[in-house]
Parts: sequence; C-alpha cells; structure tokens
Amino acid sequence: MPKRVDHAERRTEIAEALIRIADRRGLHAVGMRDVAAEAGVSLRLVQYYFQTKEKLLLFGLERLAERFGERVAARVRAAGDSPGPRAMVEALLMAALPTDDESRTFHHLYTSYAVLAMTDGALAAQPFIKNPDAAEDALTGLLRQAQEAALLEPGVDARSEAAGLLAMSAGLGTGILVGQRSPQSATTVLNHHLDRVFRTGDEVSA
Repeated sequence: MPKRVDHAERRTEIAEALIRIADRRGLHAVGMRDVAAEAGVSLRLVQYYFQTKEKLLLFGLERLAERFGERVAARVRAAGDSPGPRAMVEALLMAALPTDDESRTFHHLYTSYAVLAMTDGALAAQPFIKNPDAAEDALTGLLRQAQEAALLEPGVDARSEAAGLLAMSAGLGTGILVGQRSPQSATTVLNHHLDRVFRTGDEVSA
C-alpha cells in the first residue's frame, strides 16, 4: 500500500530548509533549486508546492512567524500563572531581539525580506505587511489593557506607543546583528522606555 503523504508536513519541511539555507547564505542568494537540495527533495516537488520563489519565501516567513509566536508564548508562561500587561509586552518585545540563534535568524530573514521587497515587485506584492500590523494590534491591545487598569502614565497613546516600541525593537535588533550593541544593552534600552510608559508600583498603589 503506498505511503500517505502529509502535504502540510512536507511544505513545512521545505520551509525549514529555506530558513536554514537563507540564514547561511542570505535570502537574496536562495533559489528554489538550492532549497530542494537542502530539503533532499526534487526541484519539481518544490515547484509543485509553491509554484514561484516569491510564494516559497512568503511561506518560509510565515513559518518563522509561527516559531516567533511559540517563543512569545514560552516567555509568557515563564512569567507565571497570571502575567500582567507589562510582562506580556516585555515577552513580545524581548522575543524579537536577536539574542540566540533562532531569534537572530528571525530578525535576519525578516529584515532581508523587507529590503528585497523594495526592489522586487513580485515579492512586494505578497502580503508581508500583515504580520507587522498584527504585532502592532496585539501590542496596542496590551497597552490599552494596562491603561484601563491605570498601569500606564497619564496621556499615553496606546497605538502610538505600540508603533514606537516595535520600531525601537526592530532598530535595536539590527544594532545587535551588526555588532553595534550587545543584547544586554538593547534590553536595558527597552526596559528604560517601558519604565517611562508604565507606572511604578508605588504610583499604582498610591
């Protein structure tokens, strides 16, 4: 009896091969033939599942986003049974900083995708922008929860702060990748800004 093929698993295996080879060579240098060789499958099979390089790249980035979500969830679990809004915000922002191999890969490839999309019309037509929007929406929601619980400084605009925090995290992450600053330095900068947005324990209890 022929073995049943799990198509979702096969697509994920190919996406993982893309991530590995792109992390080694750079996203710009990856072709479908390279990914097929890395995954140990035929070029025809990669083309069957993804048709174009742009669709393959997008699926690989979606897989990275899934792994990022798992990292955030793990940080939230580590914060305890009932983490507050600040702990949730920290989990999201700190998970994005390239402090280990997986987070470095995430930041490296997402940044590379954005740069390539500036000059590649087919790549730019893919819905890359949805994931950053989703992150901003999630962070805005957490800040609004904190605001409703009187945990933020007066006058804070949740949407603007969310956009600023994500931009800061992205910039700090790039600084880590190129050796401009250490992960510890980037974490200190983020915490410094969060201290300016969130009220201290004494202020909350007053």
